[in-house]
Amino acid sequence: MINFSTLILGSEVTGPGGLFDFNATLPLIVIQFVLLMITLNIILYTPLLTIIEERKEYILANLGKASELLAEANKLTMQYENDLATIRKEAQLEITNSQKIHIEILDLEINRSQRYLDDLVDYITTDFNKKKTSALNNLEDSVQALCNDINTKLSI
Repeated sequence: MINFSTLILGSEVTGPGGLFDFNATLPLIVIQFVLLMITLNIILYTPLLTIIEERKEYILANLGKASELLAEANKLTMQYENDLATIRKEAQLEITNSQKIHIEILDLEINRSQRYLDDLVDYITTDFNKKKTSALNNLEDSVQALCNDINTKLSI
């Protein structure tokens, strides 16, 4: 290996300026740098920036549309929830009204059946009392006839 320190120390600088000599190379490097910047800007950066800008606009437009759709969906959801709540209330009211009507109808039927049964029991009771009095009268007549027969036979 070559010892770099001896190489650097051994090199002689001939002429003015040495390591920091600003001849025509510095302006040439600056011109090359500027031309390279302009070329890269035209060829690479400008199309890339336009694509990035178009993409940004596309994303913003889609985000705007998505926000509008989301707001509309939330609005429709709230509307449907409100409609559902009112319909549930109406259905519950309809159910309670229907139950009241059925209870009233059931009460009317029970009262009608009770009156019919009361009338039937009254009819059966009166019929039974009539037959009982008739049977008692017949029995009394039969007992009286037997008593008379017994008295007549005893008196003989």
